[in-house]
Amino acid sequence: MKLQLQLDRPLIVFDIESTGVNPRMDRIIELAAIRVEPDGTETSKCWLLNPGVPIPPETTAIHGISDEVVKDCPTFADKAAEIAEFFKDCDLSGFNSDRFDVPCLEEEFSRVGLNLGSGDRRHVDVQRIFHKREPRDLTAAVRFYCGRDHVGAHGAEADAKATLDVLKAQFEKYGDLPKTTAEMDEYLVPRDPLNADRTGLIRWHNGAWCINFGKKKGVSLKELFLHEQNFLKWFIKGNFETDARMIVKDLLEHGVLPQPPKV
Repeated sequence: MKLQLQLDRPLIVFDIESTGVNPRMDRIIELAAIRVEPDGTETSKCWLLNPGVPIPPETTAIHGISDEVVKDCPTFADKAAEIAEFFKDCDLSGFNSDRFDVPCLEEEFSRVGLNLGSGDRRHVDVQRIFHKREPRDLTAAVRFYCGRDHVGAHGAEADAKATLDVLKAQFEKYGDLPKTTAEMDEYLVPRDPLNADRTGLIRWHNGAWCINFGKKKGVSLKELFLHEQNFLKWFIKGNFETDARMIVKDLLEHGVLPQPPKV
């Protein structure tokens, strides 16, 4: 089937498998890309890469790529020039690519001193088309799962009742959904046991809870508590997730850290 989209320059449709779900911190393990030329010609490339950091077991469980698989593979730095050439002068497309694949690729290029220049490229995120044409709001969910119009939409009482009705209908429709709230929580937002918070700003590393981003990445909270409390105070006031800020606040105010992970 030919792509029914008029192209005035090539379009790269690509997907990334990585060490985790944080596009600014995690590393690319596999990069697959299809370059579609304006005349419809398609060229495919796929790179299996050594991320230079351990691949978490829970991530391997998803995509099947382990440290053993990539131990002899080139790094992103080794292939950066080749990848940059393949992406040269192309617009970008993927599924949820604006939130994940593009920023992840930007970071990898930045680490080797190159610039993807995504701001100068046009983006066609397939997920956005999906969401524009197939609404994902509560009214659409009530119509899809309950077969009725959502009367009283945007009133708190009606919305709460409709949400519960949708949840009940989802369990009727999908018999294999997790049956406990703990299992459901893990199903919807899988947790890395080495992360102290849901987004992984604080992570267990070398036997200690450590900062997992920026210039302080890998520095333990205990060391920061002893020598750089100004950083911890800045963290608490920063635009970070509440659960991570509360961990740091407990350390500063009470000298308490979370229990080590059970792994």
